[in-house]
Amino acid sequence: MRVLVDNGASVNILFHDTFTRIGYNDFQLTPSDTPIYEFNHVECKVEGAIQLHVTIGEEPREATQMLNFLVVKAASTYNVIMGRTRIHAFKAVPLTYHIVLKFPTRNGGGPAPSR
Repeated sequence: MRVLVDNGASVNILFHDTFTRIGYNDFQLTPSDTPIYEFNHVECKVEGAIQLHVTIGEEPREATQMLNFLVVKAASTYNVIMGRTRIHAFKAVPLTYHIVLKFPTRNGGGPAPSR
């Protein structure tokens, strides 16, 4: 899965094609009137919102949190854009030079390598 960690974003975005590929359908979305804007400042329509369990890392150094996502139908090279809310929920520190996300787990600190 291609994930962009954007500590400048205030929301978590799940792209609709990924949403359907992981087995969800539009009936599971909660209506949302939260406006979001693309890079060119054009408003992007939000299809709805959903809460999902997200796990980062691998056993024995993994962490799981319930996160809110806005689902949008837009073209992207990523499957998910994770904003500040994700970084804060996991108490994570993005290390951009090393392309890793460091976070605490019950078995010590865990790196989540970018792929």
